[in-house]
Amino acid sequence: MRQTLVAGNWKLNGSKETTKQLLEGILGGMGNVKNTEVAVCPPYIYIPQVAEQLRGSQVAWGGQNMCAQESGAYTGEISVQMLKEYGCKYVIIGHSERRAIYSESDQDIAEKFVAAIDSGLIPILCVGELLEQREADETENVIAKQINAVLSVAGIEKFAHSVIAYEPVWAIGTGKTATPQQAQDVHKFIRGMLQKENAEVAQNIQILYGGSVKSDNAKELFAKTDIDGGLIGGASLTADSFLGICTAAN
Repeated sequence: MRQTLVAGNWKLNGSKETTKQLLEGILGGMGNVKNTEVAVCPPYIYIPQVAEQLRGSQVAWGGQNMCAQESGAYTGEISVQMLKEYGCKYVIIGHSERRAIYSESDQDIAEKFVAAIDSGLIPILCVGELLEQREADETENVIAKQINAVLSVAGIEKFAHSVIAYEPVWAIGTGKTATPQQAQDVHKFIRGMLQKENAEVAQNIQILYGGSVKSDNAKELFAKTDIDGGLIGGASLTADSFLGICTAAN
């Protein structure tokens, strides 16, 4: 049986003091979290602080992005080894904001995916459609294109060491949420795609939902057969709301 994973994506938020307070709040409530993996992905500059504060706890941490290159003239980038040196377990790859704002291509994302796995990090591969694509009934085509771009470079075997996050772009930060059944339908489609390549990988991979998950809708979402947790944005910035989502899977 797949274990639920709840990962917080803090995006461009926080300070030394708010990070300290947020982590204290999360750690203080982890006794109520059962059978759920929990992780946080802070801005790069706070990873050392997070690593120090979370070391020895049941909460893992990761990066929000990475460079596919190991080193060199790549100003402003962070390598896999830099993330690993501070104990990161996860790294978010291909978030819709990276695709849209920073023009990351499917090829860029595939290369990062491979580099992360080859270096021992677990990539959380984000896929999802725009509102106009959903309204045009293009959701499955968009998702298939995004996943196939990675499959063609990485191969199915590497997916055994990854997590996928389905994030309908129209439901990120808008307050809109796909219904549990809408989310389940896409998760089932993703698992079915992988099933055609390797049944064991498809059965075991965690597929998270990432579209305005809140403590009041998490339980119903996580109860769906193919939804294995959430990639949480705004609700991960306060301990109570984040813990409410984490405990929804108990």
